[in-house]
Amino acid sequence: MQQPALILMVKNLIAGKTKTRLAQDVGDAMALQMYGILSRHTRDQALALEGVTRYLHYSEHVEVDDLWPNHPFIKMVQVGAGLGERMTAAFDHAFARGHQRAIIIGSDCPGLTTGLLNRAFGELEEHDAVIGPANDGGYYLLGLRQPHPELFSDMEWSTSSVLEDTLARARVQGLSVATLPVLSDVDHLEDWLGYGWSIPEVEPGASE
Repeated sequence: MQQPALILMVKNLIAGKTKTRLAQDVGDAMALQMYGILSRHTRDQALALEGVTRYLHYSEHVEVDDLWPNHPFIKMVQVGAGLGERMTAAFDHAFARGHQRAIIIGSDCPGLTTGLLNRAFGELEEHDAVIGPANDGGYYLLGLRQPHPELFSDMEWSTSSVLEDTLARARVQGLSVATLPVLSDVDHLEDWLGYGWSIPEVEPGASE
């Protein structure tokens, strides 16, 4: 039996294309630097997981020598025109390789820990799906035991109704869904500060 799959959807570290809402508060260079810190946190939580296969889906292109080590992460580029298509394709890729449990996450949630990821995989042993609600009305984690593209198609992303709409679609499909604690993604400076994280010092050579 295949190991469970952890799918990470990440942004390439490109100023002006990364954490654009956060950049409105702190500027492009600082937003990029803060996203690097968030990514390292996510990387460390993922690396501490045991008995999983880690798939890293970049937004633009595969990076070979970056903060994500090559051996523990199977690297590829996201496929699809929008977020829904890209998430569907990422799940399809994992299930096509025989994984019977797959969890998808981003890389901008400081509250996401190895323990919480283990809990999510455990929930998939008893439930069809598991979801981690975000306090902005979206979600920071979604896990499935088989493909369900209807959870992603024609969704109004980045709205306060994403979680509610996803749960409604799951009910229509008769899926049992486990719910994790509500956490905050970092989309604005107040989200970052809400975790008790200080604003990093500007790296040498960084500019707007």
